[in-house]
Formats: sequence, C-alpha cells, structure tokens
Amino acid sequence: MLKTAFIGLLLGMSFQVSAQPFDTAKAELGQRLFFDTNLSHNRTQSCATCHAPSAAFADSRPNRVDSAASLGDDEQSFGDRNTPMITYAAQTPDFHQNAQGIYAGGFFWDGRAANLAEQAKGPPLNPIEMGMSDEESVIERILENPIYPPLFKGLYGESIFLDTQAAYNAMADALAHFERTELFNPFDSKYDRYLQGNAELTPEEELGMTLFFSQQFTNCNLCHQLNPLPGRENEVFSNFEYHNIGVPVNTKLRQINGVTDKDVGLFAHPGVDDPSSIGKFKTPSLRNVAVTRPYMHNGVFQDLRTVILFYNQYNSRSAKMRINPETGLEWDLPEVPENISLTELQTGPALDDKRVDALVAFLKTLTDARFEHLLHDSTH
Repeated sequence: MLKTAFIGLLLGMSFQVSAQPFDTAKAELGQRLFFDTNLSHNRTQSCATCHAPSAAFADSRPNRVDSAASLGDDEQSFGDRNTPMITYAAQTPDFHQNAQGIYAGGFFWDGRAANLAEQAKGPPLNPIEMGMSDEESVIERILENPIYPPLFKGLYGESIFLDTQAAYNAMADALAHFERTELFNPFDSKYDRYLQGNAELTPEEELGMTLFFSQQFTNCNLCHQLNPLPGRENEVFSNFEYHNIGVPVNTKLRQINGVTDKDVGLFAHPGVDDPSSIGKFKTPSLRNVAVTRPYMHNGVFQDLRTVILFYNQYNSRSAKMRINPETGLEWDLPEVPENISLTELQTGPALDDKRVDALVAFLKTLTDARFEHLLHDSTH
C-alpha cells in the first residue's frame, strides 16, 4: 500500500462500504492516483489539492475569493462553483429520474456525471482545474511513472494501455474504488456514536436534533434525510434531489472569475431540457458541514449560522430576519428567481435565536471523529 504521511488513517479500516463489486487493490491504486500531482498540466495539483484529507476532503486553502471556488493548476483560474467535500460521496445514487419525474443523484452540482467514476474523469481535463489537454495526455503521465503500468495491467488486463479510453476509464474506476473506502465513509461522528449508545448529546444538540427531524417546526428533513425515519444508522442527510432555494450571486467571485452567464444548475445537464429545472442544484450531504465552509453551490455564505438564517427568512416577517449577518444588508435577490422550491421552504414557523443555535449545534455533531478538532479551529 502507498507509503504516505496519510497512511496511518488507513490502517485497520475496512475497504468495503458498498454492495457493489469491490476490489481492495483497485482502491490502493486509486489512492496513489488521488495524491498524484503529475496528473495535472503543471504537475502542481492532484485530486487531494482541492479535496484535502486534512479538511474533510474539501478545499480550505485561503484565496482571493474566500475559498468560494478553487484555484486551478495554472494558479490564476477560478471556477464559478464551490468545491464540494467528497466524504460520503460514494453514498450518492447514480443520476436518475424517478416515477414522479424528480431528478436525483449524480455528481457535480448539476448532476452531469452519472456516477462516481464519471465524476473522476472530469477534473483532469477541466482547463480551470487540473488542465490536461486530453485523455491521452493523462495516460502519458501515468505511463511516465514505472509503478503504474504493472498495477494497471494486473488489475485491468495486459492490453489496457492499447486503448486510451479504456485506460482513462480504468483510472477513474480506481479513484471511485478509493472513494468508497471507509476513509471517506466512517460514520463515526458524535451523532453516530449517540445512536450506538456511546455518546450523549447536550440539551442544545438534542433540541437541534428534534427540530431537524421535526415535521412541524422545521423543513430540514424534507431534503436532508434519505432514510424514512430518523435515528437510522448511516443516514447521509440528503435525498440528493435538486432544488432552487433562491441563492444569490456571489458577486466577489464573479468579479474575479469574470463569469457573466447565469448559472442555471440542473438545466445545464446535457440530458435535462425541462425549463422547470433552471436554477436547481443538488442537495448536498450535511455530513461534515460544520467544517467545510463556505456554503451553497457558489460559496456565497461563510458561516453555517448564516445558512440557517437564510432559510429562516422564508418563514419570518421580522425585519431582523431580512438581514444577512455577513453583510449587514438585506439578503440579495436570487440569481434565478423562477422555480424556487417555496413548498419545501415555507413549511415551518420562524425560528428564534435559541432554535437557530440549536440547529447549528446539532449539525456540528455530524462531524467525523477525526475532523472534530476543526470545530475549534478559528479558520473553520
């Protein structure tokens, strides 16, 4: 297994977190690839650069856009969306449309990658991310490293490098295997330990949990609960459906990255042409949410409490609730004013400060054990 400073976190962990066929050796290959900076144009950026193990597999690097988007391999480009944390990404179902016509699952904020392996194919070829020109260039970089060819051939066949597409698919498959390991899916937060009888919640955390799962006082669980009943182990805190919640433009990010087009979210998916999908983005998991700021698909909010207050505005007529605490001004208008999920957003009473704080406290209990120290880190 790859010898890195990070290897200690892997020792003693099970690699099996999926009912699908799984190969430990492929996961070990995926681990090597995940940390390999040579797979970017300037040999400076790996998957782990923007999905740092020390930051719950999110990108916490300080930059000119307050970490709202990640800096590319060229050290000057910024995208227009926040880099999602990828802990528990393997729990996401493939992109699909259910019998009611609701889109769910998939990867990236707009679901354009159907599954985990398809997602892994994207960043190396994105000109504002890892910046490689084409798949062949990536495979050439892989072949430069004498460690890789025998591993690929042993796992994917002796002829794997005779077909560039097959070799690129193999790379993505190995990365997907690595993301399915327990390293990314430990389910060992305080909330999990509480369900197992190994931890006690504070009164504030317990109030927050009650509010979160309530069908009377909040609307959190309408979108951030996959299992039908609360208290289930391995809850991922997302139904992976798509919604427009009225997020405003991140003007600071746009001023720097130069983007002028409206972000239409799900409507940008090549397989979606329904106008009602304009402005909708995938509901993220809330696992590790307290240590993976900034928030929303464009990183427009820096504080978790701000996010809850943003939701709370939909259920309050108070002048105080119309103010964004990060700017001291009224909430900016939605970037996409149509298709806002008002049915889901306006289903509960306004929350007072005590209940807002309780929800924040509960969300902090969803932090994996090895990242709990970040809760007390002033940079998070």
